[in-house]
Amino acid sequence: MTTLPPLLEVHGLKKYFASGSSTVKAVDDVSFSLAEGQTLGLVGESGCGKSTTGRSVLRLIEPSEGSVRFMGQELTLLPEGQLRAMRRHMQMVFQDPYASLNPRMTIGEVLEEPLIVHQLHDRATRKRKVAEALDMVGLNPAYAARHPHEFSGGQRQRVGIARAIITRPKLVVADEAVSALDVSIQAQILNLLRELQQELGLTYLFVSHDLAVIRHVSDTIGVMYLGRMVETGTCEEVYTRPRHPYTQALLSAIPREHPRQQRERIILQGSIPNPAAPPSGCHFHPRCPSCMEVCKTEAPPAVKVSATHTVACHLSRPELTLRPT
Repeated sequence: MTTLPPLLEVHGLKKYFASGSSTVKAVDDVSFSLAEGQTLGLVGESGCGKSTTGRSVLRLIEPSEGSVRFMGQELTLLPEGQLRAMRRHMQMVFQDPYASLNPRMTIGEVLEEPLIVHQLHDRATRKRKVAEALDMVGLNPAYAARHPHEFSGGQRQRVGIARAIITRPKLVVADEAVSALDVSIQAQILNLLRELQQELGLTYLFVSHDLAVIRHVSDTIGVMYLGRMVETGTCEEVYTRPRHPYTQALLSAIPREHPRQQRERIILQGSIPNPAAPPSGCHFHPRCPSCMEVCKTEAPPAVKVSATHTVACHLSRPELTLRPT
């Protein structure tokens, strides 16, 4: 039995921003892979670098270092012309459904624009594709003549999804795609994304701070903290057997479905450090209840605790016998 190569491979990805005399390490040596037809959920607190990771993968912002291989091609080395041609196969759904649509364009023009840019189909076929895309996301094709201000937030996000899928991409990066919507509308959009994934064979990189959303949509999960990936694994492994103290703290904050169910809450001390001056060693050590001396000076390597579960924590290194301080 042969194993197909991943659709997306990210290795050593870094994105640094200059901030006065200092440097903000928004993404700091992040690596992961994503198989075709699967969903990787990136989760973490605001400011951890998950959205910057998604945008760097698509080169909407240029990575500082690292490798991004998509469909067997190294995206970081592609010249502008070849990158534009590749963008047909990788699209994005943005967080704000109000800001991501041009208010001067009709919905039909918004959806037809990607087809024009990539020189796909003649005019009549493009109009038909627009109608098909609207129908696929649950909107009346007659809405193509309307402008964005005539729609609700949930309807606008459906338009954003239609724009992302109209070129029939292989990869879709969804950056907090439901965080700006009401809870009932969130469920509708999440179900729509799953239906489209099954129908079109889409691969998702799903960015969210909401652990419940991530669990609903993801096959594998990556937990980020202050620009670094601290734990990756299947949905079941991360949610039922979390190994990193940060992951354990995040999961302890999820409300139980039944009010009588008890969960030991892990309260983290302090707040996220300044990314322009991150702590030495493990970035999480000032807030970690299991901090050891080695955590303060040495960044933990990524340790495989199973074939599909990796954690960057000194507590998971079998050669260390030190106890928390």
